[in-house]
Amino acid sequence: MSSAKRRKLSPAAEVQDESPDSETVEGSVVDSAPKTFKDLGIVDTLVEACHSLGYKNPTPIQAQSIPLALQNRDLIGLAETGSGKTAAFVLPILQALLEKPSPFFGLILAPTRELAAQIGQSVDALGASISVRCAVIVGGLDMVPQAIALSKKPHIVVATPGRLLDHLEKTKGFKLSNTKYLVIDEADRLLDMDFGPILDKLLKFLPRERRTFLFSATMSSKVESLQRASLRDPLRVSISSNKYQTVSTLQQYYLFIPHMHKDTYLIFLVASEFTGRSTIIFTRTVYETQRVAIFLRYLGFGAIPLHGQLSQSARLGALNKFKSGSRDILVATDVAARGLDIPKVDVVINYDLPQDSKTYIHRVGRTARAGNAGQALSLVTQYDLEIYQRIEAALGKKLGEYETSKEEVMVFKPRVEEAQRHSRNEMKNLMDDRGNKGSVLRGRHTGKGGKRRHDAMDAEEG
Repeated sequence: MSSAKRRKLSPAAEVQDESPDSETVEGSVVDSAPKTFKDLGIVDTLVEACHSLGYKNPTPIQAQSIPLALQNRDLIGLAETGSGKTAAFVLPILQALLEKPSPFFGLILAPTRELAAQIGQSVDALGASISVRCAVIVGGLDMVPQAIALSKKPHIVVATPGRLLDHLEKTKGFKLSNTKYLVIDEADRLLDMDFGPILDKLLKFLPRERRTFLFSATMSSKVESLQRASLRDPLRVSISSNKYQTVSTLQQYYLFIPHMHKDTYLIFLVASEFTGRSTIIFTRTVYETQRVAIFLRYLGFGAIPLHGQLSQSARLGALNKFKSGSRDILVATDVAARGLDIPKVDVVINYDLPQDSKTYIHRVGRTARAGNAGQALSLVTQYDLEIYQRIEAALGKKLGEYETSKEEVMVFKPRVEEAQRHSRNEMKNLMDDRGNKGSVLRGRHTGKGGKRRHDAMDAEEG
């Protein structure tokens, strides 16, 4: 950050010292929500950056948490994905950085490579006018270019935990002993992915005198333990309501079908019902994600897979093609269910039902965002009834049945059978090419007691 820019953009007088008219009640903040970012205490330069990005008014989590973060306090923010929490923690850090710039000023931890890249883009965009340097450190990429980026002493590091620990232990001269701000984003997901021990190690590399912001969709016992280990006397903001609530603009349906006809019904839906619409198809395993994408492409659909066993460049490439509209169907594991900012998704199809209701909420929350309408349709077979009933019970309502004509659906059967043979052969060739690594594509690992663990590896940061 150049000294000329600092002199121009970081006078302490620009920061509003008066705390907002608020009241802390049992850890929740109650106030009259400000209407502008300037009302929250954000300096003019960053307010202009918000406006240039189309952030017209603060979201509830921003309105509640930013004034508290500017009070130099630790903070817990409970808010769902898509609530605008990235700006809620990035803006206070950038404002503090303006007052006293230094290398490695802030560290932001995220559970997946894609979310880390997305946060890094937000830091770059919001901090462009003040010359902020940001490094994104994730698994799946060469460590040498990352070490070079760290040697340039960025102001903010956005990282996945495993790769960050690798650099702290192996990259000469890299340390975080002067870091002023730590953000732990999607804390519940980090802990669900068994990053707890790595987080414990990372905390030992950080100074005790720092500000810590912890953001999570839920407050589990694991998150509470992490809070006690990493935060001091925190303020708490909760924007979450019913954790199983979906937005009113989302239309949700189920389609009860025989398991043997899943592919035929899927083709009927994408070819006849949702043709030309931006669609995410969720599957349970890496194997099925890859197979369904091959299956759809054979039949002429612009489908692209996204799962945790792709290279980082392939994962980002798939996301960018889907976001830009050059591909209108994204076939994905739950690596795409949460945290990613995909602005316009018309339809979500649960080809496979998720194993728990919370994941269902995150999946269908990919559509009907920012006040837009959207549709979610779940394929339910005779093997899925128990899972489906649990989802309905969590939602507190019965979903409507999506009406179809079996005769119209079965018209597609001959072409579907041909495409199934092709996709099976392609998958066999793919696994043969990869040798022993092919077993990973099945999306199944053997865990304790010999039980199969389907999806943990899908979202790994590598």
